[in-house]
Amino acid sequence: MSHPELTLTEHRPFQTQRKDTWWVQPLAVFIGLGVFILYATFRVFWGEHYLHDPYLSPFYSPLLFSSDGSHSWFGVMPEWMPPFITPAVLILWAPLGFRFTCYYYRGAYYKAFWADPPSCSVSEPRKGYRGEHSFPLIIQNIHRYFMYIAIIFIGILSYDVWKALWFENGKFGIGIGTIILAGNVVLLGGYTFGCHSLRHLVGGVVDLLSKAPIRRNMYNCISCLNSKHMLWAWMSLCWVGLSDLYVFLASVYDFKDWITF
Repeated sequence: MSHPELTLTEHRPFQTQRKDTWWVQPLAVFIGLGVFILYATFRVFWGEHYLHDPYLSPFYSPLLFSSDGSHSWFGVMPEWMPPFITPAVLILWAPLGFRFTCYYYRGAYYKAFWADPPSCSVSEPRKGYRGEHSFPLIIQNIHRYFMYIAIIFIGILSYDVWKALWFENGKFGIGIGTIILAGNVVLLGGYTFGCHSLRHLVGGVVDLLSKAPIRRNMYNCISCLNSKHMLWAWMSLCWVGLSDLYVFLASVYDFKDWITF
């Protein structure tokens, strides 16, 4: 039996029988990710005001090179490096790659930017479906490898928080910047350690978790974080932008941070 309404939905984009405001969520994701992408692009390619001792912007950590060689791992940025290659460009491919290939984010930006599909029970603006089995989307399958690098970055950012506890003349203290950078590590950790790939790595290769108590406990912890993966994803995204903004403003206006000690 033919169904004219299904045929109509198939060939006319964004047709649906839904009466709710289904377009609100993809629109909110489009605006949220769009604002972050514009801000991050501006900050990454500007290449300045990313350090206000002892605070280092997470956009630039680890700081491999710097303009004057201070606080960097390998000294001054090589002269042969093109001007558009900033210290952030050298390292941000890793955390951005982790987010771009994330299972949650893929579903979010597929809907918001590509309308693939824009929402459940809403038709797409195209007839065919290619999936992720061909280039370039087949690259999404390397998400698990970006996860390994992201875990290393959590350790590096944690060390940045440790350095943010020591101020002039080596005095210990806790500033607003210290708290912000520490919050960034907590939220990024919740997002990273709740990753679907990590959950599979820990428990997916075991036939019976009850016979592997250590793996079972780890699997349960990751599953707990994973159940709020979307929340961790957005909170960590907003907070990493806030962390960079705070260091940026502190560097531009050179204000003295409030310190507890």
